[in-house]
Amino acid sequence: MIEERAERNRTITLDDCEIKRYAESCPRMYRKEHPKDIVIYGDAFEVLKTLPDSIVDLLVVDPPYNLSKIYSGNSFRKMKDDDYNAFTRHWMEAVRHSLKPNATVYVCSDWRTSLIVSEVLGDFFTIQNRITWQREKGRGALHNWKNSMEDIWFATVSPDRFTFNVEDVKMRRRVLAPYKENGVPKDWTASEDGIFRDTFPSNFWDDISIPYWSMPENTNHPTQKPEKLIAKLILASSNPGDMVLDPFAGSGTTAVVAKKLDRRFIGIEIEAEYCAYALKRLEMAETSPTIQGYNDGVFWERNTLALQQKVCGKAKTPSNERIQAELVFG
Repeated sequence: MIEERAERNRTITLDDCEIKRYAESCPRMYRKEHPKDIVIYGDAFEVLKTLPDSIVDLLVVDPPYNLSKIYSGNSFRKMKDDDYNAFTRHWMEAVRHSLKPNATVYVCSDWRTSLIVSEVLGDFFTIQNRITWQREKGRGALHNWKNSMEDIWFATVSPDRFTFNVEDVKMRRRVLAPYKENGVPKDWTASEDGIFRDTFPSNFWDDISIPYWSMPENTNHPTQKPEKLIAKLILASSNPGDMVLDPFAGSGTTAVVAKKLDRRFIGIEIEAEYCAYALKRLEMAETSPTIQGYNDGVFWERNTLALQQKVCGKAKTPSNERIQAELVFG
């Protein structure tokens, strides 16, 4: 039974019949005759064995963090650190054969699992950097600092042969104190809407909003990653036509963004409900290929939705109601 929702709530919901229909359309194992763009309904550790060698250009992994949490029909129970280390090593061993010699790997983690992930990751790949991104939501804590950061480890199969398209992931920021050199603007441009600079990306991201009830990408998945977040990884570390693999696909964010950015994809997900979300979102991407917060070939700071639409030449300015619903999530 789908609960009645507020008018502006655009969270994707599916009834039991839709979940069953979508999930049954997913293959349970990889086969060569399958199309390259695919969401597989199955256990990642079993499915990864069936993937061909050296087909993946970019691996994006958002494994269960070492927290007790319910995921649809199953639950993940917090392990001892040694056991989570073994779990991490297990999936890295299982996926390694499918990566090309110049492939890139991104692994998501929270602050606790970050320590374990980095240790194991370094045994398999060359660690290039650690990205920290700010989650603007989160529960407060009475006796500790509010946890509002997560890490993404950036690693490569080869220490020096990998893709990094820095021009594709620049950040458009307002310039508060414009500087001129010999009377000419230095690294900024002025328009009727303000002064902006397209800046090189750092390893701290404060422009990300986690999916929220008024965002059309939102689902009931408890740990869904934002499309904008995954778009940065895909644009930086792959090229159009490249293969992107996500072995813990969840509600399909990596697959959806790969589709929107003209990449190939393989997603693996063990929960029928989340496979269904992924397929539904892939259908939606056919007619709505935009990524919130990414316009005009650049990433925009939060709270700039209306400005993005104006600068990028949108034919119709959104209603005040829509701006209020979306502005803080740009």
